[in-house]
Amino acid sequence: MTAIPWLEVDDPFPPNAQALRRPNGLLCAGGDLSPQRLLAAYRQGIFPWFSESEPILWWTPNPRCVFFPQQYQASRSLRKFIRNTPLAVSFDQCFAQVMHYCSRPHLGPDASWISPEMIEAYSQLHALGIAHSIEIWQEQELIGGLYGLALGRCFFGESMFSLRSNGSKVALSALNRQLANWQFVIMDCQVENPHLMSLGAQLIERERFLTILEEEIDHPAPAQWQFDPDILAQVGQAP
Repeated sequence: MTAIPWLEVDDPFPPNAQALRRPNGLLCAGGDLSPQRLLAAYRQGIFPWFSESEPILWWTPNPRCVFFPQQYQASRSLRKFIRNTPLAVSFDQCFAQVMHYCSRPHLGPDASWISPEMIEAYSQLHALGIAHSIEIWQEQELIGGLYGLALGRCFFGESMFSLRSNGSKVALSALNRQLANWQFVIMDCQVENPHLMSLGAQLIERERFLTILEEEIDHPAPAQWQFDPDILAQVGQAP
């Protein structure tokens, strides 16, 4: 692997353009997961992704996988599921539990990059009102959700989970609808995978992504993170 910069605690991130092509977007290593470091990273389109056996690795892939909330439309089958299934949706009711389920604990301690260190770091951002969880409930049971960060009119999705069929899809759809209502411009998904692309994610060039961040990341955030009462009905409506 080509050598990459090593960050000491107070070092700034190198420019995005220095990221490797292979592996796509690897920029640097080191530093820490303090709130200050994480916020500086996300504001520059950079995020941490590493296993417990590795140092902290920082990434900025090109192209970038994103949703545009104003364009998002749930599939016909998911809209039908939402109309026919009694569900409830909430923000920030059990952030640590959502992260725990996203770490796929049933697959063993090495199944996910969401380590106890990551859970602690993002829980600090949650306490600051920056990181948020989305929960989907069926008969008062948590069946799916996701978590991420909100900065200005940009949401940075980190991971999602399902304990029952469609749990994560409903969470993603409800969040995109609410973000659209709040005039958010983008929801970052970082790296493409077949599942995200099947749900309507798009790939954009890194430079376009960074331009959107520059233009939108300093807008005021919503005063309160609460779903509109009819958000699931909005998602379930035909286009």
